[in-house]
Amino acid sequence: MAGPGRERWSSKSGFVLAAVGSAVGLGNMWRFSYLAAENGGAAFVILYVVLTLAVGLPVLLAEMAIGRGAQHAPVRALAHFGGDAWKPLGMIFVAAGFVILSYYGVIAGWTLRYAWIVLSNGFTTEIADRFGDISEGWDAFAFHVGFMVVTIIIVGHGVKAGIERASVLLMPLLFTIVVGLAIYAATLDGAGAGYDYYLSADFSKLWHPQVLQDAAGQAFFSLSLGMGAMLTYASYLDRDQNLPNESVVIAGADVGIAFVAGLVVFPLIFALGLSDKVSGSTVGALFITLPQAFAEMGGVGRVVGLLFFFALIVGALTSAMSLLEVVVSSAIDRFGWSRVQAAWLCGGAITVLGSFAAFDIRVLDVSDQFANNILLLGGGFALCLFVGWAMPDPESEVRAGAGNVPWLPVWRNLLRFVVPVFLGYVLVQAVPDTLIAIADLFSGS
Repeated sequence: MAGPGRERWSSKSGFVLAAVGSAVGLGNMWRFSYLAAENGGAAFVILYVVLTLAVGLPVLLAEMAIGRGAQHAPVRALAHFGGDAWKPLGMIFVAAGFVILSYYGVIAGWTLRYAWIVLSNGFTTEIADRFGDISEGWDAFAFHVGFMVVTIIIVGHGVKAGIERASVLLMPLLFTIVVGLAIYAATLDGAGAGYDYYLSADFSKLWHPQVLQDAAGQAFFSLSLGMGAMLTYASYLDRDQNLPNESVVIAGADVGIAFVAGLVVFPLIFALGLSDKVSGSTVGALFITLPQAFAEMGGVGRVVGLLFFFALIVGALTSAMSLLEVVVSSAIDRFGWSRVQAAWLCGGAITVLGSFAAFDIRVLDVSDQFANNILLLGGGFALCLFVGWAMPDPESEVRAGAGNVPWLPVWRNLLRFVVPVFLGYVLVQAVPDTLIAIADLFSGS
């Protein structure tokens, strides 16, 4: 077990808000709704909810049980329950957090840049022509560095004074902004067409392997699974915490924010006649089409756009804090560094790695594919095998603080038989395309 000096969350609500903050990020604010619109609308929403409950929630609870039980970051936590043979899985989690934050910080830097544009000059209808300059080059690198510095400072202040304090302040603000924007969007003429595009059900698309891959990847990325974030956050919990209840709250809040965000973006786009400009990429729609919509709205668009991009910044920051904490906590476990030292050294190294994505958006795209399709899904697959077959009595670990939970045998059987089979199938579909994309990047094609 960890020593008596290990940090703790100051309250249960503080942990839940921080964990929800880890789950709610840029993926919720746009990627989910875009994937839903492109992959069957309401049918995709149903598929995503089913996968979140049947695949995401079991893995989430597994991560939390390991972290709280071991009181360590991923590498030592897995060794605590399974011996040194399982340390490589913990290293995969740390590597996932490291890689994801490196390019996630670049995208978050774009949100900072757009918020600055709104504050200084407001959006113009030519914003689409500027995306190339905003997304790559020295400006992209500078805003990436600025975002990472803020993240490092918060994590350097610790679990209670840094991460929890920021989450308690920022998450209620994020919820308020998103719900307020959804209410406003509902008042716009033409909003109904946006709802139809977002939520019209086409169940025929659900049988396509790419749709299953998108839904599974979204569930894992959005819930911060397969990267050790929830495991690390749970390592700061006391054993009286009810993990099953809190895992349901975290997953529910994550799905809810993602769904409501779609009720914001599509009514805005369709009400302003920009539906033909919803591009074939999530990045293009978020950073090109929506700013054009805000520009078309005039003065009101300046306010709405600022609120929207502020919400993006908040979601990005709370997710980035959890990603950096995985790496920082692991460094403290391994090297005995102080928290401030670990935050700056690890955060600095991640910032340097992210510079490649800041200067070449192709690196960002391939890094995203590699992290989502191999590290997260592969890590989740291995975690299921660990908790399902190798970890001694995980059900007892979950029951601590929760009492009698009659569905825990179902949970473990899902981890043993159902979830790894599904994730294995998705991996088989995803890995070849990912390797081709990596090869194309290095070949320059």
